[in-house]
Amino acid sequence: MDYATFLSPTEIIDSEHPDVAAFAKKHQGNSTDSIAKSVSLYYAIRDGIRYDGYEIELTPQGLSASQTLRRGRGWCVSKAVLLAACCRAVGVPARLGYADVKNHLSTARMRELMGTNEFYWHGYTDIHLDGRWYKATPAFNIELCRKFRIKPLEFDGTADSIYHAFDEDGRQHMEYLHYRGAFADVPLEQIRRDFATYYPQLSRLVEGDFELEVERETAPKP
Repeated sequence: MDYATFLSPTEIIDSEHPDVAAFAKKHQGNSTDSIAKSVSLYYAIRDGIRYDGYEIELTPQGLSASQTLRRGRGWCVSKAVLLAACCRAVGVPARLGYADVKNHLSTARMRELMGTNEFYWHGYTDIHLDGRWYKATPAFNIELCRKFRIKPLEFDGTADSIYHAFDEDGRQHMEYLHYRGAFADVPLEQIRRDFATYYPQLSRLVEGDFELEVERETAPKP
């Protein structure tokens, strides 16, 4: 396999952007080991970039790693892009993986507008370490997991990091319906087509304040 493809920048995975390169250098840690660097970057993005389910902009600029850094927040696809870009920036091959999932963490308004609890094109990062690819999912920051009582996803570079089937209280949390495979870059046109088909009202989601709605839905009842 030609790993040069998975080390090269693209318009969306803009690993050579000065902001991305600086962030990757700062958060890769002190080790030269690829696993250690990837793990350090994973946690910097998982918890340092806030998850925002309404931050969905299906354009090259809107999904780019540099734009997610500037915003300081993103959804599963854009945070996976940022992790892939940072890995490439420090010399670790990375690509993007996608799956269709059921029962994804969301707010009541999001579920109402989407009309389903099935989420197509859920994104994660595929990182090549010690001769194989590992799935890493940096989407939900630790504070969000605690509020929703969802088990946080850990990543150590030796096993896949994908969502747990059940939450902290034993309730069903995530079901992987279909893996779509891995891509060297975001298959943007295909995602756009599917979102237009399955989520025709999705454009309205960007008007909300995701964190505020999470606070309201998880606040103790009077």
